[in-house]
Amino acid sequence: MTKEKTFPSKRQHLKQWGQLSMLCLMSALHFTPTTSQAQTATWPNKAIHIIVPNPAGGAADLLPRLISEALSLKVSQPVVVENRPGAAGNIAAEWFSNVEPDGYTLFAAPPPSLSINVSLYPKINYDPTKFVPITILATSSNALLVHPSISANSVQELIALAKSNPNMLAYASQGNGSTSHLTAELFKQKTGAPMVHVPYKGDAPAIADLLAGHVQIMFGNIAATSGHLKTGKLKLLAVTSAKRLNSFPNTPSVNETIPGFISVTWFGVVAPPKTPMALAQKISKVMTDILRTPEMMKKYADVGADVVANTPEELAQWMKEDTDRWRSVIKAGNVTID
Repeated sequence: MTKEKTFPSKRQHLKQWGQLSMLCLMSALHFTPTTSQAQTATWPNKAIHIIVPNPAGGAADLLPRLISEALSLKVSQPVVVENRPGAAGNIAAEWFSNVEPDGYTLFAAPPPSLSINVSLYPKINYDPTKFVPITILATSSNALLVHPSISANSVQELIALAKSNPNMLAYASQGNGSTSHLTAELFKQKTGAPMVHVPYKGDAPAIADLLAGHVQIMFGNIAATSGHLKTGKLKLLAVTSAKRLNSFPNTPSVNETIPGFISVTWFGVVAPPKTPMALAQKISKVMTDILRTPEMMKKYADVGADVVANTPEELAQWMKEDTDRWRSVIKAGNVTID
């Protein structure tokens, strides 16, 4: 009797095909570099874009531009700085969260979009913890600035002036939830000084109105206002770093009057989500090598910024601590974006 010949079922065919495909894939991985390895090995071979979520003219725009030329020379590729302001950095950050993670688009930003907005907005359409850390370019002390028409010449005198004229003094900020806004909120929480908040879209318009006397006070970034301080167009009462700055040795820190009052603005660089860690570390190494050169450190110091140039791991920890710090201020002050 002839034995009936059997044939594999459709399911068996698919199983065998899947096994064969997996063997081919494993073989390819064994003999060829992975996509991430190839990206890292060939980076950079085209233009690099640095996205800044702030308008041109402020410190958040200035510091990336200072390094962009040196970075271009270092890697022999164009480096383009693009401003995408709006919604305290959320617009740019949301767009950036969907960028190809190939190392050719980076995000250089102050704290709001990286560590503040997650606590400030009811909902944001990106997760800053998914960004891949590169490094912090620099930190810059905020400064307690007043228009020359204000009679106060010290922190104590300003507190007294504000309390004797409730809500008559207006303070500018770079926008709702910005570092300058939250620094002023922290000042109000610790002193009880009643002041009115006037938010702007970035450093430049806020400083312009402060110079014009439309607002009287600002916890502004010293890197963006150093020129006006030297010409006497603005009056510097104190800095918000833990100690006095070498560039302004005669100016006290707020910490001397209000112990524990410390607020510095930092400018981080991150890569899009899913960027290979090896690639992030390579980019970080290139950027930190540039930042640590005497020439670049001097350029940053000249505008009141102190180079940090830390590792991706250190930036990740920094972001976490900053998020926790400002979350407590936002909660205590019931700060909203309205």
